[in-house]
Amino acid sequence: MTERYAVVVVGGGAAGLSAALVLGRARQRTLVVDAGEPRNAPAAHMQGYLSRDGMPPAEFLAVGREEIARYGVELVRDRVVEVAKGGDFAVVLAGGRTVRARRLVVATGLQDELPAVPGVAERFGRDVLHCPFCHGWEVRDQPFGVLGTSPNSVQQALMVSRWSKDVRFFLHAVAEEELSDEDLRRLAAAGVDVVPGEVAGLVTEDDRLTGVRLADGTTHTRSVLFVAPHAVPRTGLLERLGAELHETPFGAYPVVDATGLTTVPGVWAAGNAIGFGEQVVHAASGGYRAAAAIVGDLLMADLDAALRV
Repeated sequence: MTERYAVVVVGGGAAGLSAALVLGRARQRTLVVDAGEPRNAPAAHMQGYLSRDGMPPAEFLAVGREEIARYGVELVRDRVVEVAKGGDFAVVLAGGRTVRARRLVVATGLQDELPAVPGVAERFGRDVLHCPFCHGWEVRDQPFGVLGTSPNSVQQALMVSRWSKDVRFFLHAVAEEELSDEDLRRLAAAGVDVVPGEVAGLVTEDDRLTGVRLADGTTHTRSVLFVAPHAVPRTGLLERLGAELHETPFGAYPVVDATGLTTVPGVWAAGNAIGFGEQVVHAASGGYRAAAAIVGDLLMADLDAALRV
């Protein structure tokens, strides 16, 4: 017989584990399906999470898995390949198992596609970074570079100037004429040097970033390079369920209410599945909100069913 759960949580990152913790404590039979692909895996530490500042992401997840297990939540390392709605949700796993769930939490996150500059992917999360709030303190006052991938990179160059007064904005894929007069004035006011030309690669020494090399052969001494990854939301499951999406500058994400409920009845989303800017602390909070809403939703459904008898 097909196993039946109150809730299946798709994704075992901060959002998924937080939702599972609340559901387990609320005595809801819950299954977490985790493909084991956390977005912050390249980072050695996560920052800005009160009481967990500096904790390695892998350790954070390990503690979370231990906590949900105390409340009887099951976790399986697998991938959801299909979901069908017919009363309950029929959830099909890549390993061949099919389970049923009354409600779903989709916490599948997103994938970062990095600029195709040699060395960027290899050093991402070390001295090639994307978020100054996540890593700025650790690299403060060092010589920064910012890789221009779109006119939006101007904002990144301005933002990181709060952590260092030695910032060079490498235009790379941004044409000089794409910068407005206001952009140039702000960059100058922030003390950011604008460097035209395409970036050809990174220079390293003793496994440390030491410079940024341009296509013309010139090298700029830098210790840190900030880049803006192209976000690819993992929304395939939500799309197949018919969830409405809305376009943002960082991709298409599901339309959700304040609790994370999508436009598909019974389906909640949390974490980077709902937006690019969801940090670990936001994701955990979103998972909590979704789970609390689900507990109330299931309670009302059960009471209404009892009244119809």
